[in-house]
Amino acid sequence: MKNLILLSALVPFISVGLLAADEPARGAKKILDLGKGVSLEVVYIPPGKFMMGSTQAEKDWATGIEGGAKPGTVREKYEGEARVMQVKEGFWMGRTEVTYGQFRRFVEESGYVTDAEKPGGMTQVFNHDWDRYYYPSGVKHPWKSVPDKSWREPGFGIPMKDTYPVVCVSYQDMKAFARWLTARMRKAGGLPKQMEIRLPTEAEWAYACRGGSKGSQYFWWGNDLMEGKRRLNISAVDFLPGRDTVWPLANAPWSDGFAFLSPVDHYGERGRNGFGLADMCGGVWEFTLDHFDPSGGHEGIHYLDDKERSVSRPVCRGGNYFDVPGNARCAVRLGIGSITYSDSRDGFRICLGTPKVTKPVPVR
Repeated sequence: MKNLILLSALVPFISVGLLAADEPARGAKKILDLGKGVSLEVVYIPPGKFMMGSTQAEKDWATGIEGGAKPGTVREKYEGEARVMQVKEGFWMGRTEVTYGQFRRFVEESGYVTDAEKPGGMTQVFNHDWDRYYYPSGVKHPWKSVPDKSWREPGFGIPMKDTYPVVCVSYQDMKAFARWLTARMRKAGGLPKQMEIRLPTEAEWAYACRGGSKGSQYFWWGNDLMEGKRRLNISAVDFLPGRDTVWPLANAPWSDGFAFLSPVDHYGERGRNGFGLADMCGGVWEFTLDHFDPSGGHEGIHYLDDKERSVSRPVCRGGNYFDVPGNARCAVRLGIGSITYSDSRDGFRICLGTPKVTKPVPVR
């Protein structure tokens, strides 16, 4: 049991308001016990300043030949202009996205049923009948909504592994996982009310992604795409299962070994940023607590309605295994259609920090 989290160790830096003498060291780690031999690692991220948004030069690169994102859309405008923001409280963040095995442990103990599994539920998955993008009649996308897939079997056509990030889970499902783990930790070791497991705010996520850099680099390691080799999982030179073709868009000019999901932290130290977080670019989209503002991210948590603290269109960040390089940068952000939407490109990682109240409301 010596590797399991000592919840009492959290109390000093909570109760004294994160005074410097009591603050954990940057990159300090704790192991959260999920039971039955399953655990989840978090690392400490101190307060600090960071760059939210992107420069025009970055947007131009993203939609150029190497970045490969489609020019002429509003997508890059969502990033907002590059500007300095500050995260004023330290927090702990999952070293990796929540895995299939960790989410399965939650479901086994709680009996939780995800939105995709409920009557009338749907999730977005890869369409195995898809063969190409460009037809004389127009573009055909490789995804479809289906009623018979879920996190248990996301329809990749490859076996799921406990070490893959969980996908096909909604904002509501993610928050349910966080509530379960918060309650479990409090019952096991007295996690104080000043702390909870939750999704990160958008500012916390954006700060964490940059790994301590105060600049506006395209990726957490810098601007050079070629430095991304053996660091992230994006659209690259990898055959689709059962085919002799790769994703037919702008690809990273190497094989990352995976057409779809890669195991979390697969790239080891090289795949971790300055805070020690793995897979912050590419892999799977990661949800945040905030409601999506198309003009850019906010320093404080953003709501659909401030008085009600409501969220109906969550923000996702970081890109995914299918994305071209230009769509898997630190600044990339999109709004999710609803709190019940799920997709085989979407996942999440948890944050251990001060409570942030949100009231999710369905899109009418």
